[in-house]
Amino acid sequence: MQLASLEMLEAAVARDLDLVGYPEGAWVPARQRGDAPVLDVLIAGGGQSGLAVAAELKRARVANILVVDEAAPGGEGIWRRFARMKTLRTHKKVTGPDMGVPNLTFQAWYEAQHGAAAFAALGKIDKGDWQAYLAWFARVLALPVRNRTRFEGAVPDDAFLRIALKCDGRAETVYARKLVLAMGIESSGRWWMPPEIEALPPSLRAHAADPIDFSLLAGKRVAVIGAGASAFDNAATALEQGAAEVVVLCRRPDLQRVQPYKIIANPGFLGNFASLPDAMRWRLAHHLLTVREAFPKETWERARSHPNFRLATNAGVLAARAQEGRAVLTTPVGDIVADFAIAGTGFDVDLSLRRELAGIAEHVATWGDRYVPPAEFANPRLARYPYLDASMAFTQKVPGAAPWLDRIHCFNFGATASFGPSGSSISAMKFAAPHLARAIVRDLFCADIAHHAQALLDYSTPEFDPT
Repeated sequence: MQLASLEMLEAAVARDLDLVGYPEGAWVPARQRGDAPVLDVLIAGGGQSGLAVAAELKRARVANILVVDEAAPGGEGIWRRFARMKTLRTHKKVTGPDMGVPNLTFQAWYEAQHGAAAFAALGKIDKGDWQAYLAWFARVLALPVRNRTRFEGAVPDDAFLRIALKCDGRAETVYARKLVLAMGIESSGRWWMPPEIEALPPSLRAHAADPIDFSLLAGKRVAVIGAGASAFDNAATALEQGAAEVVVLCRRPDLQRVQPYKIIANPGFLGNFASLPDAMRWRLAHHLLTVREAFPKETWERARSHPNFRLATNAGVLAARAQEGRAVLTTPVGDIVADFAIAGTGFDVDLSLRRELAGIAEHVATWGDRYVPPAEFANPRLARYPYLDASMAFTQKVPGAAPWLDRIHCFNFGATASFGPSGSSISAMKFAAPHLARAIVRDLFCADIAHHAQALLDYSTPEFDPT
């Protein structure tokens, strides 16, 4: 019955797409680079963001696209890697990549298999269900995803980009007119941990985004540095895997319990942040980076339900050393001795740290290149974010030095300073993905205007035979 219901939903999706003309036929003229075909768009990253952009492009009948992802099928995105929460943090009715088509929403997919009552009783979306939904979404839309394929870099080549890929370990070159970087949260920089923690032997520490075998922490004392959602997710996972004690070290006097993203989750903010003056965008992005996000009540209760959980506030790490096979962390509230330390300390945006952006990053203008804030809003971290144009493309640090940068669009957390929550947010996806797709469609059309104009001037097919 469930399979039949899902089959019925897929039939309804096909009907919906037919009614809105998805897709009716290609309109972008094919391009060649010598004997090699040229893609209109290559999307690096097959997680939720890459799929959302691909769907919007295909709906606009830009079908000569390719999505590449280094993971095996089903492993795209964060959900089966370092996302250690049990559910999404987003409300279950927030729509994401569905393009406004009701039968493509998560709710429709879930109800087709479990019923409307089950969805009504659902608290938040299980992360495994979300991963399965994304796989279904890609399948029913026939999105061209190539797995086990890593984006390795790009260089300008005539009017195109020559893009290096590695597919199952084999080097491959493809050409594309546009490149979308949608490889995830950290793909505009790196996961960051305090240098004191990073200096510890790797056997004593990890970042929350690293692959961690939590079964090895059974019976061990674990210290988690940081007090955000990911830090608490890792603390809870360690406790559930049998850790003897887990202490979360919060450098602030109190936990952040206010979620600033709730007040901005509206069409005005999410759809129009990029239209604001630089001074306002900087001030708001500075505020969001400074106050950080609160974590959901469920995350707090998941950790504190364990009697061997401990929270230490005013406990920023001042120094760290290895001693007798353990990590000793010096804090204002005393030394914390742990068998293993996990840094839930987020990431740092810095394009120069990305190997695949070699030859690109040095030409990209950052916010620090374009805007000098008042002293009270100075923020070196924010200054490293790329300064994007209205199409979410990189801009040139030195005008004229790299005019090809407008072919590369940033659809990850690096877009936050220019576009607010966008490339890494389910809530903002319904605004950001269509915006990016429209910009790419506009650029392709304008670049080919001679072809389209000539096609119009030459068009002479009569509508009927008068005889």
